[in-house]
This record gives sequence, C-alpha cells and structure tokens, in this order.
Amino acid sequence: MGDDRVKEEAMEIMGRFQVLPRLVVFDLDYTLWPFYCECLSKRSMPSLYPHAKGILYALKDKGVDVAIASRSPTPDIANIFLEKLGIKSLFAAQEIFSSWTHKTDHFLKIRGKTGVPYNEMLFFDDENRNIEAVSKMGVTCILVRDGVDLEALRQGLSKFSQNRSLLEQNKQRWRNFSQKSTSTEKDQ
Repeated sequence: MGDDRVKEEAMEIMGRFQVLPRLVVFDLDYTLWPFYCECLSKRSMPSLYPHAKGILYALKDKGVDVAIASRSPTPDIANIFLEKLGIKSLFAAQEIFSSWTHKTDHFLKIRGKTGVPYNEMLFFDDENRNIEAVSKMGVTCILVRDGVDLEALRQGLSKFSQNRSLLEQNKQRWRNFSQKSTSTEKDQ
C-alpha cells in the first residue's frame, strides 16, 4: 500500500472519532523505522515502516501535531535520517537523547515546548517499559510490535477516545458533587 493510500485510509480512520489528540508522539527505533539508528552509519539510506509516512501526513492534514521521543544514543544519526527521509520538518518537537528515565524527561520537554497537556497526547513506542512510565503521566500509550501501522493508529485513537470520555465523565461527577456541596452549605 503506497503512502497516498495509507494517508487516505488514516484520514478515514480519524474521521470516525469525534475527538482527536492534540499531539501524537512517536518513538523512532522499531516504531517509525525498522532498525536501531546507532547500528547504521550516517551514509546509510534509511527507510520507514510501510505505513509510517502516510500516517504522519494524515495527522498533519487533520491538524494534529506530531513529535518524537527517542532515547537514541546517536541523535546526530537520527536527525540525519529524518532529513534524508524528508520528514524532519513535520515534527513540532523532537526530543532525541539518551536517557535512563523511560522517556519521562522527553515528555516533560515536549510538554514544555508544545504546551499540550499529557491527557491530550497519544504515544506510540515498541518498549513496554516506556509505555508503562509515560502512561503514568496521563498520556494515552500504545505498544507497537512491528512498527506503527494503520491498526495501531486505530487502536490508539480508540483508546484515546475512551480515556477522554472517562475524563469528561469524572469532570461531570466532580461538578455535580461540587454543586451539591455548595448548595448544602448555603442551606445551613
């Protein structure tokens, strides 16, 4: 399936959801591309997973910002590969640095640069430890096995929609509780 067909199908998938994330964050190695960039040289010609480029362009066309959170020990190579692939300019934030924090530092910086709250973000990564740590920050997280694809996008948007719905229900419960508390205090 070519990039345009993937983009078209991704647009259809996004069209099924009333609320989309404001920011979708991707890991690089084994999420957007099928390799560890530190295992290749700067002269290598990288490639993305088959659906990655179409998904990135569909998100941009829908007005959803995209970002990178990568613990690569070779950010210079990662940046060169993003340039070679012609996608570097798509990302609102690019946090590519080695870390022992399971990407929590990456997300602190991404939030600082974009101003997007964690509960309005969706994150794709191939490592469960990153998924677990970042989800505790309030980010909707999806574990990918063989790179990001249309099924992962569908799953991510569905989980994001469920999380937003629960958040809205909890806000409404709190409003109702607050109103009851206020009216009880006035009656006394």
